Parts: sequence; C-alpha cells; structure tokens
Amino acid sequence: MSSTVYALELRDVRKSFGKSEIIRGANLAVQSGERVAIIGPNGAGKSTLFNLISGRFAPSSGSIHLHGARIDGRKPYEINRQGLARSFQVSNLFTRLSVFENIRCAVLWSLGHRYAFWKFLADLDDANERAEQILEMIKLDKRRDVLAMNLTYAEARALEIGITIAGGASVILLDEPTAGMSKSETTRFIQLIREVTVGKTLLTVEHDMGVVFGLADKIAVLVYGEVIAFDTPDAVRANARVQEAYLGSVLAEQQAAAVAA
Repeated sequence: MSSTVYALELRDVRKSFGKSEIIRGANLAVQSGERVAIIGPNGAGKSTLFNLISGRFAPSSGSIHLHGARIDGRKPYEINRQGLARSFQVSNLFTRLSVFENIRCAVLWSLGHRYAFWKFLADLDDANERAEQILEMIKLDKRRDVLAMNLTYAEARALEIGITIAGGASVILLDEPTAGMSKSETTRFIQLIREVTVGKTLLTVEHDMGVVFGLADKIAVLVYGEVIAFDTPDAVRANARVQEAYLGSVLAEQQAAAVAA
C-alpha cells in the first residue's frame, strides 16, 4: 500500500441500495491542491459518490480518507469539521437573511464561536471581518444587505460558494456549480471558482465539457459506478475507452447544440 497521504482517497468504495449496486469499487486518489472534475453519463453514480464522500450516505464497503484520516461512516458535520465542505445542486440558503448574515453564520464555528444567549453577533469582530472578506472574494460586497431570496440565480450560486468556503475547509466539493447559467455567467463563475479555491483541493461534478476542460487539472470518468479513467484533460479526451463510453457522444451533442443556437 502506498505511503502517500492524499487530500482525498477512495479505496474500493461500493454502495448498494437493496439489490442495486450503484458504486462498484470506485478508486480515486486526489493530491492536495488539485482541481478534479467528475464526469459521466446520467445514472453513473456521481451524486451518490458525492453523498458518500460528504457523509450523507455510508458506503456498503471500502473506505474514504481525508488527509489520511478515515471518514467513511462519519456524520456530515463531523466530516465538515475535519476540513471538507460541499455545495449542492439545489440552493440551500437562509432566504430571509441578508447575504452578509448568511456568510457570517457560516464562519462562526470555524472561529470558535458556539451558542451563547448573552452574545450579540454584531459584537463578534472576527466573524464580521471574515464575512466581509468573503463577500469581497465572491464579488457580493455591494449586495451585502440584500436578502438572499432577492438575489439573481448566479448571485445565489456565488453566495453558496461563499458559504462553502467560509469554514476554511481544505477540500471543496461543488455539485454542478454552473447548471442553469448563461454562457457569460458560466465564464465569470469559472473564474470565481478558480480564485476562491486557490490553495484548496476541488472536486466538482459537471456536465458542461467547456467548464470541465477549462477548470480541471484532472478528470475522473465515472461509468456504471466505476472510475474508468483519471488523468489530465488531454489524456482523458484521447482515451478510447472514455470516448466509447461517454465523451464522444457528449461532445457531439454539445457541438450540435452550439451550431443550432
């Protein structure tokens, strides 16, 4: 067994629901600081894999390691406190709180603040300062006092990114971060993701191949619950098995859609 300590490592991870095996011996080893895109056809198990890594599901067998420490079977909040944070496809914001208040809520635990009825949030200078810094990072400082429910779709997604990084996690999971965005919004959002994840390890599930090839250092291809390839974008693009199983048809569909538009 390798003595290398990876930021995130999956060893022969399997997950079954009843008689249906969704993840079938997935192996993946992600180095610290790498940006990895997970791609694959619908039903390949991408969301299930994210749910296993983030603790929403426990694997049926195999193990998951975060910076060398085993995390499979632990509760999501325990995994989060060990340094892994995840955003979801569906917006998960406090819609009746302002942008600033959403971020401030997210930074409290990492700064050591616990519930205390005699404390006022407005008096927590470190939390307020950190929240302001994150607002600048995600380009929402001019929208700080707007209720989350009144944000545009792209702004809401940016706020979710801010909440995800607010706790200082070293490993970030983003689930289809650009879904539903226009081409110009997607371009800006890719740059935002690059900026806020500098020095962090990133895993993202994404269907847009332009996003995948523009953002990822490496691509993991998941087909029928197995990682059939894990390599640089150029190597994955040239992989005959990947082309046959997934990539060729997807690129053809996206090119046809671009011509039609």
